[in-house]
Amino acid sequence: MSLRATSWISPMHSEPLHAQKQAVPGAFDRVARRYDLLTGMNPGYRKHLRLSAERMRLVDSPGLALLDLCCGTGLSTEALVRTYPQARVAGLDASAGMLAVAATKPWARAVRFVCGDAMNPAASDLPGPFDGILMAYGIRNMPDADLCLRRLLDLLKPGGTICFHEYSVRDSRRSRLVWNAVALGIIIPMGLLTSPGSDIYRYLRASVNDFDGVAAFEARLARAGFTDIKTETMDGWQAGICHSFLARRPA
Repeated sequence: MSLRATSWISPMHSEPLHAQKQAVPGAFDRVARRYDLLTGMNPGYRKHLRLSAERMRLVDSPGLALLDLCCGTGLSTEALVRTYPQARVAGLDASAGMLAVAATKPWARAVRFVCGDAMNPAASDLPGPFDGILMAYGIRNMPDADLCLRRLLDLLKPGGTICFHEYSVRDSRRSRLVWNAVALGIIIPMGLLTSPGSDIYRYLRASVNDFDGVAAFEARLARAGFTDIKTETMDGWQAGICHSFLARRPA
């Protein structure tokens, strides 16, 4: 993603999806102060992030190095900090506004936050390589997902674990129906209420509908060189909609 300031003259939904992805950091800058308000209305949001962190099944120790990629306001970072309290945790995001919110949280003193491009995180001032990487709601926003995955493989230590906490609904008609009903009936209206003038939540709906199905994303991970690939879904209304995609760099 580009870190350039993004003009918000044209609504995101009027542009091709690829062009909208380039605008995501600027869009999140605009909604950063109210982002946690909306996610707090989503039953299970924080619990599911913690579940993905736990599913990485890493051994907590002072030497454990973890990266929260596309960390946003730090909700996923907190999941790593709570699950692996002895680890060294870094968080990277392209939205300076979201990082500013993350840095105000009480547990954030133990985290190194970096403003950088998730398409090429190694170019940022990061203390890698990492034993584990968590990327929550980020991979579908990448302009070139395959290139991003290859770079993330290189950012892991041999045998390291990565978890993509992500929506995927293409493989299930029921999942698509539930997702679109929730997006149209709750997420977009509440997003307009909490962040008037932003189209980021319309983009959210479109980007989830466009993203890989579970089988296709697992195949994409394998092509990028990851092994031990498996997927576990969430509970509640997000069953079959939000998943932990887990994989490893070959040892």
